[in-house]
Amino acid sequence: MTAKDINGKAIAESIRARVKEQVSQRVAAGKMPPGLATVLVGENPASQVYVRNKQKACAEAGIRSFGHELPADASQQQVEDLICELNMNPNVHGILVQLPLPGHLDEEKVLNTISLDKDVDGFHPINIGRLAQKGREPLFVPCTPAGVMYMLEQELPTLEGVNAVVLGRSNIVGMPVALLLVRANATVTICHSRTRDLPDVVRQADVLVAAVGRAQMVKKECVKPGAVVIDVGINRIADPTHPKGSRLLGDVDYAGVREVAGAITPVPGGVGPMTIAMLLQNTLHAAELYDKKAN
Repeated sequence: MTAKDINGKAIAESIRARVKEQVSQRVAAGKMPPGLATVLVGENPASQVYVRNKQKACAEAGIRSFGHELPADASQQQVEDLICELNMNPNVHGILVQLPLPGHLDEEKVLNTISLDKDVDGFHPINIGRLAQKGREPLFVPCTPAGVMYMLEQELPTLEGVNAVVLGRSNIVGMPVALLLVRANATVTICHSRTRDLPDVVRQADVLVAAVGRAQMVKKECVKPGAVVIDVGINRIADPTHPKGSRLLGDVDYAGVREVAGAITPVPGGVGPMTIAMLLQNTLHAAELYDKKAN
């Protein structure tokens, strides 16, 4: 068996095209284009690249982007004051604070400062809390978990009753993905560094989501034949034979697991493009929420 590749890039392009069309229709109807403000604290090279990519994607979709950069030694008050200004700005519908923040800043306080209806990253504690409660709906779902779920829903006729294993319990990916899978009526197991008999647990998965940040941790011996494998990991590994001196690897041994899985996401080209696509979709949704409040 050779697994089907789940082409996240192609799926993301279809979402971005749909968002672009909806933004165009919105502007043609005389409404304000959606606006996304990015907040970057410090000069982390990876964060700078991520922010530029998001701004470029916004421009292509007709979404206005407002970039704000603060020095690495910016105070907690400076960061929170900037976010408060953006909360009050009617041209800004979504606010994205690029993580990680410098170590001296209180990340939770910063995220709490973002207005709930501008929390397009979906990390506000109230949005996460609603995600965890039956019968409650968050205004926004975190972008990477939302992208993972979108791909799974495209790949499988239903998630109801499937055994899903999530490797990793981070606030950014692991926990939100697990909560979304529960909402889809999957039977969910969350694995972490203290999980006993990890290979045996993982081998039970009909759906496996790997988000631990360890290159090629998941080997084919751990994967159930025919399973759908979503690799969220992005690990940059030194490779002197590569033109850039390094290459990207996922948390899954792609070549090996592809021999037994039913479907698998590659790295790169799998989950990564979905994250930005879902950010654009969330920003459009934020503008629609603003319209309702204004009326």
